Amino acid sequence: MSSMRPSFVLRTFALTALIALSAAMSGCDSHAAGTNASTPAQAPAAPQAQSRAAVFAHVKQMTSLGEKLFFDPSLSGSGKLACASCHSPSHAFGPPNALSVQLGGNDMHRPGFRAVPSLRYLQSVPAFTRHFHDSDDEGDESVDAGPTGGLTWDGRVDHGSDQARIPLLSSFEMGSTPAKVAAAVKASPYADDFRKAFGDHVFDSDDRAFASVLESLEAFEQTPAKFYPYTSKFDAFLAGRAKLNDAEMHGLQLFNDENKGNCASCHISQRAKDGSPPQFSDFGLIALGVPRNRALPINQNAHFHDLGACGPERRDLKGQDEYCGIFRTPSLRNVATRKAFFHNGIYHKLEDVVRFYVERDTNPEKFYPVSKKGVVEKFDDLPKRYWANINTDPPFDRKKGDKPALDEAEIRDVVAFLDTLTDGYDPAKDKDAQKGTGINQMTSAAN
Repeated sequence: MSSMRPSFVLRTFALTALIALSAAMSGCDSHAAGTNASTPAQAPAAPQAQSRAAVFAHVKQMTSLGEKLFFDPSLSGSGKLACASCHSPSHAFGPPNALSVQLGGNDMHRPGFRAVPSLRYLQSVPAFTRHFHDSDDEGDESVDAGPTGGLTWDGRVDHGSDQARIPLLSSFEMGSTPAKVAAAVKASPYADDFRKAFGDHVFDSDDRAFASVLESLEAFEQTPAKFYPYTSKFDAFLAGRAKLNDAEMHGLQLFNDENKGNCASCHISQRAKDGSPPQFSDFGLIALGVPRNRALPINQNAHFHDLGACGPERRDLKGQDEYCGIFRTPSLRNVATRKAFFHNGIYHKLEDVVRFYVERDTNPEKFYPVSKKGVVEKFDDLPKRYWANINTDPPFDRKKGDKPALDEAEIRDVVAFLDTLTDGYDPAKDKDAQKGTGINQMTSAAN
């Protein structure tokens, strides 16, 4: 067994151990870290502790290999596309360009039909469930938040290894096969490291080698300093190490206000009950009625519709109307680094995204086609039979001709606040940063 790759149980333990180690390294609280800290220093290492040390060492190996795999274009069918090509580290592990969808395939010219999401801040996304139950604000009763979770736009996979499988095998992304991936790794400069991590016989089976590749990518994408660093200005603000300027502070207030932006109803801006930083998403799946992106080649087919959770990529909910047109709410962390927004990449400026939210129903002619008779063809990318799924919570509760929830100046302030969610903030370089003011400002925003 020592020459075989880890069993599912060991793999789960290993990744759990990695998360605990990551928490300790990043200064976060952890039950595992707390338990280890309470162990007397003079106590001899128990067999279980020794096993844990071996697991930590294996996880470290997997993480290192995962990073090499992430940047290796030889894994793709074209030999030109690495994970990092679409998930650029310098762009918060999102796309490095303004294309609505990225190009891939064996010829590097095949377009996808969904915008590439960021890989940051996925560690808190729960497994997909049709009915996510959470307590209300007072913690008194369970609330059914509906479809929630999953790591993709349609929530169809729950684990990082399963997510990594999708682009590797997709004909319009990396366009590879398990056999090609295994062969590429076997011929790579890090092949011997792979054998050390997964056993001398790891390349005897393409499936075993491919599964080990996926495990390694999953381990790498759990690295806290890279994938969930919490180094934005807003994090410094929450810690009392920075002050938001007037526009940013006003934007936060508008973001939270149920009668204005109401953004925080889905993009939660408060710390969790355990004190952990806000993720800026409730991870729910929701239908927004986003306009059809006619620039996408696939949309030249008038009969094609991307229905999110009920297809075409996800198949287990196919034919269940209540799941059609819904997509997972992404985190807004690092959203200002993006250049394509919504599942189909229809917009390329944050101002346009916020404007869609507050004017979708008051000024629909700005977003949807208008017929020769002057009729606005709303929700043009979702068949009418699924319109009951479209969200109508504020600010989507207004009617044509009503005053939008935000005016142009307020939209700019919301965008200014969203800029504070970008990682890599340095208080020392911010003339507006004032130590010890963040908590007081947060209280002001809440009120």
